[in-house]
Amino acid sequence: NNPLFSASNIAQTKREITDSNRNIVNLGSSANMHFLDPKKRQSNLDDAKKYIELAHQLACPFIRVFPNDLPKDQDEKATVDAIINSLVELGDYAKSSGVKVLLESHGKVIKSDMLLHIMQEANHANVGLVWDFFNMWSITKETPAQMYASMKKYIFHTHIKDAILTEKGETYTLLGEGNSPVKEALHALKAGGYQGYYSFEWEKLWHPEIEEPEIAIPHFAKNFTKLWM
Repeated sequence: NNPLFSASNIAQTKREITDSNRNIVNLGSSANMHFLDPKKRQSNLDDAKKYIELAHQLACPFIRVFPNDLPKDQDEKATVDAIINSLVELGDYAKSSGVKVLLESHGKVIKSDMLLHIMQEANHANVGLVWDFFNMWSITKETPAQMYASMKKYIFHTHIKDAILTEKGETYTLLGEGNSPVKEALHALKAGGYQGYYSFEWEKLWHPEIEEPEIAIPHFAKNFTKLWM
């Protein structure tokens, strides 16, 4: 519904993006793939398809979708199958668009073996992963090297963030100031030949207590290479 992307304004928006020497690399939909309820499933698929159409218009290579849950009132295998089938449907929809549909490691679907199973079963050229190592490590304690080695083939985009993790939960920090294995994750990506974008995630809207973006984003730009090298 953003007027910048309306039919009458999108051409001008694209010109402004090009003129400013910027690229839009991923549209972050919040479409959830885990629903078994037919109406909820269709609503989320329709939302994701709108993002595919917009990404195509903007020459953006990826959209993000969520798994996102493993509801206790649904059979787990049925939920996983629903995620796989939804990804295949969206991948088919995106076939002629130049857009890939990327499932983020997010919510309760954050174990490498489950994500790998989903990718292998979907087996679609227009389907892949957004790797958020912190969402996984903070729960599973898998090392970044283990995660990346198992899922490398399917990773086309990344979310990078840092936090201090305790038994009480996480407190997001500036890059390099937490106790997460962010350096190990960056090294795994570099050593593995990853060629995509490293997307800094700073969720001020959901975590108003963290630093302002005006502080966090320049800090990321300044300190990223020190951790990546």
